[in-house]
Amino acid sequence: MKPYVPVEATLPELTPLPLVLGTLLGVVFGASSLYLVLKVGLTVSASIPVAVLSITFFRLLSKLGLRNATILENNIVQTAGSAGESLAFGVGVTMPALLILGFDLEVSLVTLVSLLGGLLGILMMIPLRRALIVDQHHVLKYPEGTACAEVLKAAASAESRAAAGGSPDRDREASGGNTIFVGFGVGLVYKAAMVILRTWKDIPEKIFATTLKAGSISAEVSPELLGVGYIIGPRISAVMAAGGALAYLVLIPTIQFFGENLTGPLPPGTIPIRDMTPQDIRGAYVLYIGAGSVAAGGVISLVRSLPTIWQGMRGGLRDLRGGSRRDVGARVPRTDRDLSMKTVLIGCIVLLTAITLAPPLRMNLGGALLILLLGFVFVTVSSRLTGEIGSSSSPTSGMTVATLLLTCGVFLLLGWTAPRYYVTALAIGAIVCIAISNGGTTSQDLKTGHLIGATPRSQQIAILIGTLASAVVLGPILLKLNASATVYVPPTMTEGDRVHEVFDPALRADPADLRTREHLTGPQAKDDAREYLVWQKLDDKDGPRGKYLVDPSGKAVYLVDPGVNGLHSVRPDGSRVTKFDAPKATLMSYIIKGILNRELPWTLVILGVMIAIVLELSGIPSLAFAVGVYLPLSSSTPLLAGGIVRWLVDRRIRHRPGNEHLTAAELDAEGDKSPGVLLSSGYIAGGAIAGIVIAFMAGLMDEFTAKIDAWSSANNPFFGGAHADLLSMAPFTVLAALLYFVGRRAHRNLVPNAH
Repeated sequence: MKPYVPVEATLPELTPLPLVLGTLLGVVFGASSLYLVLKVGLTVSASIPVAVLSITFFRLLSKLGLRNATILENNIVQTAGSAGESLAFGVGVTMPALLILGFDLEVSLVTLVSLLGGLLGILMMIPLRRALIVDQHHVLKYPEGTACAEVLKAAASAESRAAAGGSPDRDREASGGNTIFVGFGVGLVYKAAMVILRTWKDIPEKIFATTLKAGSISAEVSPELLGVGYIIGPRISAVMAAGGALAYLVLIPTIQFFGENLTGPLPPGTIPIRDMTPQDIRGAYVLYIGAGSVAAGGVISLVRSLPTIWQGMRGGLRDLRGGSRRDVGARVPRTDRDLSMKTVLIGCIVLLTAITLAPPLRMNLGGALLILLLGFVFVTVSSRLTGEIGSSSSPTSGMTVATLLLTCGVFLLLGWTAPRYYVTALAIGAIVCIAISNGGTTSQDLKTGHLIGATPRSQQIAILIGTLASAVVLGPILLKLNASATVYVPPTMTEGDRVHEVFDPALRADPADLRTREHLTGPQAKDDAREYLVWQKLDDKDGPRGKYLVDPSGKAVYLVDPGVNGLHSVRPDGSRVTKFDAPKATLMSYIIKGILNRELPWTLVILGVMIAIVLELSGIPSLAFAVGVYLPLSSSTPLLAGGIVRWLVDRRIRHRPGNEHLTAAELDAEGDKSPGVLLSSGYIAGGAIAGIVIAFMAGLMDEFTAKIDAWSSANNPFFGGAHADLLSMAPFTVLAALLYFVGRRAHRNLVPNAH
């Protein structure tokens, strides 16, 4: 294959400005992806949006009389920028599980896991490049990487066109950067108006107390979820919404119907079902069913991929043997220069040492060796699977589940079941998960570089630097997002008309467990400025496990209910908070706790497994459905709305004269580069960044927000009126309409992909 930029051409590539720009964009998209994965357990590829933003930025510089970037420099930007999103997925899928297991999130632990996993994925992918990217160029398509290469070629600078010896396709991405910026601005303003100014309700909902007792329908009318739904398309978004409908319109009403005459609690619930709200039923029963479905769906997707896994392992081992034979000096073509195998081996040894010795990981040499072994196996698998089916469809969660099952099984055989081994098991799963995710992303980037004629070593350096920067930033962001929705719960808690005992008021900590001190943060701090001792309770005796604030005598005063995976969404003063559900992280905690402590309500989990099996037998993707069962229905409905908009856009494009012959794959490939996807990416970035900024400002604007909330409740019909739920759908409808009209815009009829 002849690349776009010939091997003998010399163009600027790994220069400082593209590297810095890519790193900064990677941090921004990593932050927004972390926010997204905590909300709905999904992320979307950042490569194309970053590439378009890079093209736009350098064009602006060119208009100011400065040099435009070459196609290779724009590729460096997207390569460095892609690291943040892949790291965010691994962090959001695993690290919040610590909160459910009774531990606190520590920035040092999150940063270490992000850094070690990200670097491991890149280093282990380097020896596989020739076998997977070069030798199997016509076999493994790497859809996201190929689409990104088309975007870069379409918008190549004059210098790049001259080096390529001709003109590229018409520049259809000329306005792409403007589209993303418009989406970003709209998403940012929309989210700020909704959440800060209380212009309309953020979650319109309706409880059908008479026609379907305990059944509920709601929608989180946020721009980021609408954008995700558009990008993942109608099929997956509809399946996820169907899972939410099963949970909220079938399972919860059924549990309420059969349990409303029980006088006492039905384990694992702690209060009678007749006294439960729909959210109580979901937390006590449906989450375990959903977790069983997600686990089964992940394992099924992994089993289905076993032939490909075996083939990928064989190819990777062959390449590892042949990859050490390198020519030297000028005989190595520019487009075949990787970081040396010596660098890779030294890097792996350094990582092994760091994993073993780093105190926050609570690791030993056996765990570190297990990480290296599983990391190599699953990075090989991930690199090959992303080449066949793309990053979005790669079963990263399933491979992480398999890692945890194997790890916890080994720990159980060795008798390592004490609470401190929970952290070790989760650290192993988290590092491998991040390595899997970043290995797949690196593969897509190297495919883009292979198509346009980039230097692999330059790309590998760029994504290493992007990984370092994103790893440092993601930990503090995760901790702040958790703190923004944290509720300090006293022993007796009032929620609505119900008063219940959260934990025994006489609960006392062992003085040996009290080492640190802490004040309340957020809105509750103004009512209690005292300093408390911190107690990490690791069992469920006399109250739930987790973090407690205790007085000098050791008596528990507050349960610190976390913002991620927390159970209490109402503060003692009656104000509400929106929790982050982090569905896949909850699954990871259930696996660790269930195997090492044998504590899971297995009947509910097995019900979820059976649901997944029935769906697979019916030809329905069980993993997407299972995530829908686990998530609140309010998170799935905006995804469905985005999917419907995408279906309408694709339908209009398909029926244009001359486009009837397009296959579904060709339509999807073209759709991934369409203005609608770019606007959706802007929606996602704008809405997510607004949410992060609002989280960081929690506690600083509480008085202002309280006044706005009171005024809107009394005077704003979109927020507190009798028809507020219906009226709040109007701004969201406008947002969806804008997405439709931008998405249907096409510059030309489509043609089959010539490649």
